[in-house]
Amino acid sequence: MDFKQLKALVTVAEVGSVTRAAELLHLVQPAVTRQIRTLETELGVELFERTRYGMRPTEAGATMAERAARALRELERAQAEIRPDPQAVRGIVSVGLLESTADLLTDALVDAMVRSHPGIELRIVTGYSGHLQRWLDDGDVDLSLLYNLTGTPSLNVTPLAREQLWAVAPPDAGLRADRPVPLREFAAHRVVMPTPGHGLRVLIDAAARRRGVAFQISVQTNSMRQQMRLMLAGHGWTILPAVGIAAEVAAGLVSAAPLCEPEIRRMLVLGVPRPGRIPLASEVVAQQLTRLVRAEVRAGHWPSAGLPDETPTAREPAVTTAADRISPAEIQPSRFSKQMDKGTTS
Repeated sequence: MDFKQLKALVTVAEVGSVTRAAELLHLVQPAVTRQIRTLETELGVELFERTRYGMRPTEAGATMAERAARALRELERAQAEIRPDPQAVRGIVSVGLLESTADLLTDALVDAMVRSHPGIELRIVTGYSGHLQRWLDDGDVDLSLLYNLTGTPSLNVTPLAREQLWAVAPPDAGLRADRPVPLREFAAHRVVMPTPGHGLRVLIDAAARRRGVAFQISVQTNSMRQQMRLMLAGHGWTILPAVGIAAEVAAGLVSAAPLCEPEIRRMLVLGVPRPGRIPLASEVVAQQLTRLVRAEVRAGHWPSAGLPDETPTAREPAVTTAADRISPAEIQPSRFSKQMDKGTTS
């Protein structure tokens, strides 16, 4: 078993075609076929089913491809770290960003790393908190933003910011950033909800139980973008973090307002693996991402968000999770709220 065989295995599994894999690997097709067959002979199992639609991994092939991909990533990371240049931090760092934060953070993080540490290669993936946590536990990402997590046996977490959830509706609903919507008023409309078990849904259901509110659910989805699309298609109002809909509100495509009675808040944290040595490149990216999130909150670019150590005000307690008890804080209206308000009235 060698590097070329593993590379061939992973590539064929990803694209489902020996011909396409050969193009990507800059090899002739018979060479890729020979590498796969040699590997199958060595392992004593078939790794692919040859079908009229292409190459489909067997159960053994899928398992082997997953482990091989992880090994190849570690080799790439090691190669990047040991290249001779003692004055520069080098390495490959996979960063997980929540879907709702990607538009705000991706460009800024890439720009900052290119300026300060051009030897670090970023690989950015997006997803929901549950998916990102699993990828972090599995070693598929090196660090990740997560929501409402206090720490696990495998992960250390650092609280970065707290944000309030918003009601989101079509423009003609006339929701405004300076006029919070009581949850009971929100529930008077048909609603588009995240699927049960989704982190956002857990918080919403806890708030509904607290107020004795029942929702008229028209449809449920595990995609934030689908929540938006279904809401705009007339299937009901929805609830989302304001940072994920800021551009749409500013453009007048939707209207939105913070939820109240009770407020619903969640904690944004940075998760990194607990055991073993964290590569220097990962530490550098983690520090930069932490600075970036806090800077965006302080600058008012993160709607209805506050830092974990802000002083709370005397209000009705918001619905939170255990993660919020790491450092109690009250969400303060940001300057961006005014921008969003202008977007709904322009």
